[in-house]
Amino acid sequence: MDENLIWDIRAFVYRHFAETTHPPRVEATASHFELTHEEAASAYEDLHRRHAFFLEPGTHHIQMAWPFSGIETPFKVYANDKTYFANCAWDSLGIPVALHVDAEIEASCAQSGEAIHLMVSKQQVQASRALVHFLVPFNSWYNDLPFT
Repeated sequence: MDENLIWDIRAFVYRHFAETTHPPRVEATASHFELTHEEAASAYEDLHRRHAFFLEPGTHHIQMAWPFSGIETPFKVYANDKTYFANCAWDSLGIPVALHVDAEIEASCAQSGEAIHLMVSKQQVQASRALVHFLVPFNSWYNDLPFT
């Protein structure tokens, strides 16, 4: 498949997330680019191999296209009158950056269960004492990405 088309498909996936809060199905991507289902599925697999996004194992469903999550998570980001889900605390900060908007973030501490509420305005986290701690070192994230 043409290299430019691969990256156009990736951009389409991100636009779809931004507009709808969820990933496009393979059928929608195939239709948009006038591809067969198999060609669109192959492009998804290629982008997964390149770590451009993460497919749910054994499927063509996009689970993660950083910072967006294709499944509900404890990391909710309210922006553009929509509710997005982030993959982790770090990605919850990435959504307002990716969308270039102010946002409200609701999450909970994985260790204590304590509620965390953040406001992002003009690309800055507003007065907060919250800390982000990563249990898994970055170079090990792909060992078990959904856990990380």
